[in-house]
Amino acid sequence: MTTWLSIGILFTFVAIAFIIYRWGNIQCIGVTPVRKFTFIAILFTSGLDVGLIMFPLTEFSGYADLVTNPEYAFSNPLAIEFGFWGFFIWAFYFLTCFYFCVIEPRVKFFEIPLIKLINNIVIIGTCAFTAYLLLVNLPWYLPELGDGETIVGSFYLIVLLVIATAVYSSTNIRYVRVLSLASSWLFLALIGLMWAGAFLADGSGLGEFFSTFALIGDYFANLHHFVLPINDYHEFYLFWWFAWSIMIGQFTARFVGGFRTYQVLIAMMVFPSIPIAIWFTVLYYYSVNAIPVAGFYNLAMVFVGVTFVINSLDSLVRLYTDNLNLTVQRFGKTSYIIGNIAVLSGLTLLFKLDFLQIQWVGALAIGLILGCFGYILLTHYRQVVKIKCSPKGNTIDYNKIELSN
Repeated sequence: MTTWLSIGILFTFVAIAFIIYRWGNIQCIGVTPVRKFTFIAILFTSGLDVGLIMFPLTEFSGYADLVTNPEYAFSNPLAIEFGFWGFFIWAFYFLTCFYFCVIEPRVKFFEIPLIKLINNIVIIGTCAFTAYLLLVNLPWYLPELGDGETIVGSFYLIVLLVIATAVYSSTNIRYVRVLSLASSWLFLALIGLMWAGAFLADGSGLGEFFSTFALIGDYFANLHHFVLPINDYHEFYLFWWFAWSIMIGQFTARFVGGFRTYQVLIAMMVFPSIPIAIWFTVLYYYSVNAIPVAGFYNLAMVFVGVTFVINSLDSLVRLYTDNLNLTVQRFGKTSYIIGNIAVLSGLTLLFKLDFLQIQWVGALAIGLILGCFGYILLTHYRQVVKIKCSPKGNTIDYNKIELSN
């Protein structure tokens, strides 16, 4: 699996370098272009995941334990956490975003029935894994409902309600939009709340924030360490990113509104990384200074994390049900809701029982990416190398721009 992952990563970065060399200055226009500021907001929203809220506080101590994990000695825990979530890793999304915006309309690889089926298996598997992450992290954040370690019945009920809410939300695009906006504002509010609690308290100040934030600079000094897997845990993260990459690229590609290719790469790597860096800085300060988060802060993080899960699941459920024609219009709302709840709940339990792993889902995504490259070489090479612009049907009319799905 490590070799397969390494092949996927190296191919990704070679492909990105070729894209920038060959098409770096063409204007990228999606099928539903939006203004550039709106596109940046979409990038921010698309990267929101429950792990972003719930993982760091449980991980910093592991990155600092150099006796158990000497491979982390090259940097500090904050820089390592950022390296697992920010900047360079977002280039995965750039590759798929550019492909679906500029190349896929000419190639139509993902419209091949077998490929469409595999791609939707990846989407459904990632949906279930997102719910699973919420399930396994709830004991740490809600110890009041159990012993702080064991997953009890209350946690299963919470996750079932979250899945049901997300499936219901996916039945109407209006709910999807509201949740996307709510997730963004709630995350920003949570950052502000916990930032104030840490850096406006007695004995702290802005200087503490900036000195902690500066630790992230060590990530850039050690960027080469994050390209290939550092260890099995980093490998888990990288497979997870690949699992998300195709569908996030497919989603964001439709909204690109006139950025040059190199600007899309910069936007994807920089803009989402800024709030991630600030959030991780705040959490790291809480961690190293042993500032308690039990009670209100934990509840606030769980609430925002639940919102993230609902926001992620409803968009993905809508995506795979549309792709497979498993829609409300075809089966009716009741059958649609019951069927999707049953599938996602069952797969979530399979992740819990270790019958499924996100590494397998990520490996499938890598296979799709490499298979797409092979398909282009065999059938569409000449057509692709002649590309000089986005598909001609994609145009920008800012008087008619409307964010739609």
